[in-house]
Amino acid sequence: MPEVIVTPSSANSDIETADAPSLEVFAVYGVEPEVQAYAMAKYSRSALSMKESLQEINQQKAEKFLNTFYFQYGHRSIADLAHIALAIEKLSILAAITVADEQRWDGQERSTRYQDFKKSGYFTPSFGEDEPACSLYKNTVDNLFAEYESLSEQMFRYLMGITPKPTEMKQEGYERTLRARAFDISRYLLPLATNTSLGEIVNARTLEGQVSHLLAHTHQEVRRLGELLKHAAISPAYNVNRESLERLVEDIRAVSAELGTRAEQELLREVRVAPTLVKYADPNKYEIETRQELQEAAAALMGNSPIDVMKPVDLQDDEPLEVELASTLLYEHCHYPYRQIRQEVEAAGEKKRREIIDLGLRHRGSHDEVLRTFCAGQQFRFDILMDIGGFRDMHRHRRCIQVGQGFTIKHGYDSPPELVAAGLQKNYDGIMRRTADSVKDLEKRSGAEAKEDSQYAIPLGFHKRTLFKMDFAEVVYISELRSGPAGHMSYRKVAYAMYEAVVRKYPALAKYFRVHDVREPVDLLRR
Repeated sequence: MPEVIVTPSSANSDIETADAPSLEVFAVYGVEPEVQAYAMAKYSRSALSMKESLQEINQQKAEKFLNTFYFQYGHRSIADLAHIALAIEKLSILAAITVADEQRWDGQERSTRYQDFKKSGYFTPSFGEDEPACSLYKNTVDNLFAEYESLSEQMFRYLMGITPKPTEMKQEGYERTLRARAFDISRYLLPLATNTSLGEIVNARTLEGQVSHLLAHTHQEVRRLGELLKHAAISPAYNVNRESLERLVEDIRAVSAELGTRAEQELLREVRVAPTLVKYADPNKYEIETRQELQEAAAALMGNSPIDVMKPVDLQDDEPLEVELASTLLYEHCHYPYRQIRQEVEAAGEKKRREIIDLGLRHRGSHDEVLRTFCAGQQFRFDILMDIGGFRDMHRHRRCIQVGQGFTIKHGYDSPPELVAAGLQKNYDGIMRRTADSVKDLEKRSGAEAKEDSQYAIPLGFHKRTLFKMDFAEVVYISELRSGPAGHMSYRKVAYAMYEAVVRKYPALAKYFRVHDVREPVDLLRR
């Protein structure tokens, strides 16, 4: 039976009167996610209390209920009530970005600021029988890790040389803080192949959609990850207390064999966190078919036009909804700035725009949500070009709509300003140029996913383009939070540029922002 923690109000329920009904609030603990979802869903279909519902529910009843109401009648909000914690370890940074690309998502990933990634290892795609490609890939990534380790140490020594230790600061804290600052610089060399780990807490509906999205992805590693997530949801979960419970069961068995058997059945039973709600998650055909057609449409409209040079942070002008929809649908499937795509979409005419919008909906199934690119109409839309490492920090903002383009070397790379002062800029440029040449070579190989596989060798210092759409409150929040002096200079510059773009358009709103001027000197020991 589930264990419940009851507030004093429920403990004093004996004083309830007709005139003053007792309000009861309590937390519930020890219930499988699907059983909990079933119990909460019963509120809309039964007069039973939560305690009564939990007492009469078991996993078998929950599965029968969910099969009826969730799958047959499409009451998918039930899955919002089942929250699941998952650990995902030794996946690439590229895959981690994909996993975290959910709006209804809570999680944490290994930090490139506070952890040394030199021993983390990296993901290697399957190159089949193309041994030269595999060798080139491994040499490229191994060299990046070697340079990452070297740069981390050189920048740490440089920062110590220019930053005296305050007398009141402990040596350990002083060195830890400067190493974090050094990692902020050396992370630009980490490739997307770098192994990382993350934990996520999501509801079952988000997990189901996440699995379907991952299974439909362009990269083999990500598709495999989708299979593993699905398997984890329907298989026995890890029980952190199992060893201690096994010892307890043996102690009970020593006293009474019958009680030991009962204790084993109750305490050591296997728990599956979402055996029903995720079992039918399959590759999202709507996403796969639509992606292919929009890639073709983007290529046809943009042709071989050179990529226009735009400001790193470009606040878009107001435009008709159809223009925004068609432009955003194509944006995700090419590497052109939003403004350049929009110009072509406007010039193509109304008929062409509607054809593009139709492509985004043509393959939508009866239970498919429309693509994220249809989230349109926000007042503030920023086309942002920034390094991948900085994007990972900006990616955490769930209240805005993010439409990202793929990873590429087409936009060049960012350079931390400290490299010049430390005398390391020339070596850094050489590393990035050699790596870019390797990526180009890998992209041209004969493998079925050569283009996708080559992306793993791209360092985090290369630029990525993403369209951020949001309301005014989110602009203020991001600008204030991300411009703070304790943050990484990469996203600090972007956050401040967002603020500047808004106040140029709406000068009277400047007084409502509490931003930090990124041009002011930064105390490296301030965290």
